[in-house]
Amino acid sequence: MNDLAIVGLGYVGLPLGLQFAKNHCQVLGLDIDKAKVDAINAGKSYIHHISQESIEEQVDAGRLKASTDFSLVSESRAVVICVPSPLNKNREPDISYILETGAAIAPYLTPGTLVVLESTTYPGTTDEDLRTVLEQGSGLTAGKDFHLAFSPEREDPGNPDSKVAMIPKVVGGLTPACLEKATELYSRAVQKIVPVSSCRAAEATKLLENIFRSVNIALVNELKVVYEAMGIDVWEVIEAAKTKPFGYMPFYPGPGLGGHCIPIDPFYLTWKAREYGQATRFIELAGEINTSMPNYVVHKVADALNTVRKPLNGSKVLLVGLSYKANVDDDRESPGYILLDMLKNTGAEVAFYDPYIPVIRPSREHAHWAGTQSVEWNRATIASFDLTLIATAHANVDYQQLCDWSQLVIDTRNATQGLQTSTTIVKA
Repeated sequence: MNDLAIVGLGYVGLPLGLQFAKNHCQVLGLDIDKAKVDAINAGKSYIHHISQESIEEQVDAGRLKASTDFSLVSESRAVVICVPSPLNKNREPDISYILETGAAIAPYLTPGTLVVLESTTYPGTTDEDLRTVLEQGSGLTAGKDFHLAFSPEREDPGNPDSKVAMIPKVVGGLTPACLEKATELYSRAVQKIVPVSSCRAAEATKLLENIFRSVNIALVNELKVVYEAMGIDVWEVIEAAKTKPFGYMPFYPGPGLGGHCIPIDPFYLTWKAREYGQATRFIELAGEINTSMPNYVVHKVADALNTVRKPLNGSKVLLVGLSYKANVDDDRESPGYILLDMLKNTGAEVAFYDPYIPVIRPSREHAHWAGTQSVEWNRATIASFDLTLIATAHANVDYQQLCDWSQLVIDTRNATQGLQTSTTIVKA
């Protein structure tokens, strides 16, 4: 009997499964992607910041295994759902992965099983949408025959100090008994549990966390443009402001938002709020500012090329850093793709360099870039481009070398701060 089955073996599900396995739980990983299942069973990692040794150790100990067979849910005391919850082409919530997963596991639920949703979503998804699918497919009643809860994922990829066991776990249950079961489960792998009154409160907690970040990033993005017009370096201002030991938290500007949370989560609440006749003007304004940043960057690229008498149309532009965040191989919702598209559509010849993404993987949003390879890191290659655009600041990139080899540099991440070079560097 498995202590738990985790559905979805991506950036959330795999680290969570490893943490439970390290705490001597029997973990079954379920995924429709056979390549991921085969990799885990072979003790191999497909996520950069998760070591092969960590997977191999748990597989060899018999505490971690993976399968594409969802009927094995019947052999698990708990099921944790960690599947994507993107936006559709109309920027509306797409919970189809959640509901499809619910339908897939429902026939195999047994009395007493705990089902926990971790995918970020709007309040009401767990106790309305998912509950309905589970009850219809199983013939069981949530809160009576099986337990149902929501616990938002809190992953910080690329942060070596971020450990699953050390991040407090918010948990909300459909009933007090559901909350008790979920608390009992997570207590086996996480040091601190934060119980809340309901699934909806837990769902709202996750949205608040990422809306907070979205709004504050929008603020510094707006200030970046304002301060530039005044001849003030926003990066210098942020460094000075963060010396204040109270009442301030630093946020940093960039070329746009990326990742599976911050560009998406605010729109989940905005969409749901309309059902209650509520406006979310603050959230929507932040979204407008953040989504406008790639346009701002492309204008800076065009202006910089104009200073050396080159039009953007026909120029060669190298984008450095395609992942959405420094030091990870996660390119979901990366603004780098928007920049590549915008530059290409203006007639520029574009390419990218990223040590974490040697080749662009297939995806729904950027299928036209699939198979494109990162350029080689050498002087001749870098120097062949008219302009280098730093979109993500990976720690393992030599920016001194990059600047010395480049003809012209646009820096959206302050990666070149303090460097001495004869190459012109423009902050954007």
